[in-house]
Amino acid sequence: MPVATPAQYRAMLDAAQKGGYAYPAINVTSITTINGALKAFAESKSDGIIQVSTGGGEFASGTSLKDQAFGAIVLAEATHRLAEKYNILVGLHTDHCQPKKVDSFLKPLIAETAKRRAAGLNNLFQSHMLDASELPLAENMRLSKELLEECVKHEIILEVEAGVVGGEEDGHDTSGVAADKLYTTPEDMVEVYETLSSIGRFMFAATFGNVHGSYKPGAVKLKPTILRDGQAAVTAKHGAAAEMDLVFHGGSGSLLEEIRETLGYGVVKMNIDTDTQYAFTRPIVDHMFKNYAGVLKIDGEVGDKKTYDPRSYLKKGEQGLCDRMKEACNDLLSTGKTIFGTV
Repeated sequence: MPVATPAQYRAMLDAAQKGGYAYPAINVTSITTINGALKAFAESKSDGIIQVSTGGGEFASGTSLKDQAFGAIVLAEATHRLAEKYNILVGLHTDHCQPKKVDSFLKPLIAETAKRRAAGLNNLFQSHMLDASELPLAENMRLSKELLEECVKHEIILEVEAGVVGGEEDGHDTSGVAADKLYTTPEDMVEVYETLSSIGRFMFAATFGNVHGSYKPGAVKLKPTILRDGQAAVTAKHGAAAEMDLVFHGGSGSLLEEIRETLGYGVVKMNIDTDTQYAFTRPIVDHMFKNYAGVLKIDGEVGDKKTYDPRSYLKKGEQGLCDRMKEACNDLLSTGKTIFGTV
């Protein structure tokens, strides 16, 4: 069953931490994008993470329902079935749930996992993200602690964030946030560790200038050494075993040397969304331009069914996404390192 069990998911994170690599985490919105991600991981012989945002869940539920949790369940269940055909492991994760959406998004998904576990089935999601970075750190940690306690009951890993990832993604806009909020301090990292580590396993999206969206080279000022210094502060106080599993948000458009540097500081997961959106859309646009007369019934003509059949261009989008994800596996050094069949 290539959707990882809780034990297999923990083993994935352990292997990445020990091996100095990270998993690409791609946001999906449809069966086509799920298939593109699975194909990429399989061809790269890399395990990986497939994630659903609140907006992705809403889209997947259909424009008449707009039910974020229901759509996330549909995408997750589809991934469980499709992944059975591949010889790699994938983890399922939810992305950027703000505090006001915990009751309507995260809690129903945790309840769905509880229901599956009671029936002897695997967790629906292996991890969830609470993005309470909009709150003061003390309040952020209070909510994080409460939710982690609930997740631990079901062997779910919680991802938390302190500091703010700039830019805009899926309706979550932090472009007006002060620049100093884009950098997590060592003191923040120590507080996160001390608040959560005794409860259960968590991942931490520390911020080091990373920004959602697409920018020209040089526009984003990353400071990966913030991760190094924060980990050093934690391990100096609590020992080497306290090194945290870090998450790199806003990975799209980052320089390779910056990506690779973060791997040495404990990053085990990098979110990539903007680049894969473009990689999916670009070949579809190319198809439309090259088949303009076929996809449109110009001047009363009948067009060409072979070119306006959605399958003719969606499969090109799937391949474009797949190619970009394989590049991400190479960048993050996860290529060829699947632990499928060993745990």
